[in-house]
Amino acid sequence: MNTNTVKAFGTEAADADLEPMQIDRREITTKDVEIEILYCGVCHSDLHTARNDWGGSKYPSVPGHEIVGKVTRVGSDVTKFKTGDLAAVGCMVDSCQTCDNCKQDLEQFCLNGFTGTYNGKDKHSGKHTFGGYSEKIVVDEHFVLKVPENLDLAAVAPVLCAGITTWSPLRHWNVKEGSKVAVIGLGGLGHMALKLAHALGAEVTLFSRSAGKTEEAKSLGADSVIISTDADQMKTVQGKFDLIIDTVPYVHDLNPYIQTLHASGTLVLVGFLGNLEPMLNTAPLVLGRKSIAGSLIGGIAETQELLDFCGKHNIVSEIEIIKMQDINNAYERMLKSDVRYRFVIDMASLKN
Repeated sequence: MNTNTVKAFGTEAADADLEPMQIDRREITTKDVEIEILYCGVCHSDLHTARNDWGGSKYPSVPGHEIVGKVTRVGSDVTKFKTGDLAAVGCMVDSCQTCDNCKQDLEQFCLNGFTGTYNGKDKHSGKHTFGGYSEKIVVDEHFVLKVPENLDLAAVAPVLCAGITTWSPLRHWNVKEGSKVAVIGLGGLGHMALKLAHALGAEVTLFSRSAGKTEEAKSLGADSVIISTDADQMKTVQGKFDLIIDTVPYVHDLNPYIQTLHASGTLVLVGFLGNLEPMLNTAPLVLGRKSIAGSLIGGIAETQELLDFCGKHNIVSEIEIIKMQDINNAYERMLKSDVRYRFVIDMASLKN
């Protein structure tokens, strides 16, 4: 199989820094699009994979699944893209495309497992996939997205993960004008949830543990902020919300938030994977037909719908641009929540 060697940034081991390396991209097939990567967002998943926090990381590891760039070549059967087009790639680069879920545009729930943009199994090469911390990427056209030309390209990058992760539940639970939506946590995911819910016409509340975020939250689209550790404030929103999007990435108590759901309301977890502590009290669920749910990114059609919506409403992420060479420092800052709200790598720096 023919390959292209490209510059990248990755790590050879869980306890090693990311550093310059060279990787091979497959030669384009008839259905492939080759993209020169201009910007790549930095996600917590990148750090967890590089450091094998979840187990199962394959090395060398090249993270990055918030990719925006320009098409440089297309295969002979490609119909959606031409050379020079703006293009984006999110968290998936392939799936079986034949199972029931894939046929319903739910590739993120592929019954045979989707192929992650990095650390997945490339069915063409048999090796594992490398992500966007690199000069170029080659992807099946079905998994490549069109980018609205009016948006700031760098700030579009996190929409491919943080954006779709919050958009998918907003759409699935049919948030519209007048819906009452709350968001727990104001980080990369939370700030996108505020912007998107607001643009859909919802009345939006931020739950925060600290009082200092009110002005910031309102500038992003929140109508109000409730301090979740203040029992009196929590009482003022009992039974209020149709949907709560919980973006918190660590163990936390869900029980206080269940009380704030309207009858038939849903709290959807998008940030935390694992066992809940303390235990969930089911009484409010049973007595109010309330639900706890989970949601994972979105399908390709839904992600394109999101990008089109962002183009129409001029929505992008709040970002800090970094050079590729600063990635190890960015990871340390990310662990301290020292970023507003997403790092994006200017991939031109990789050429140096």
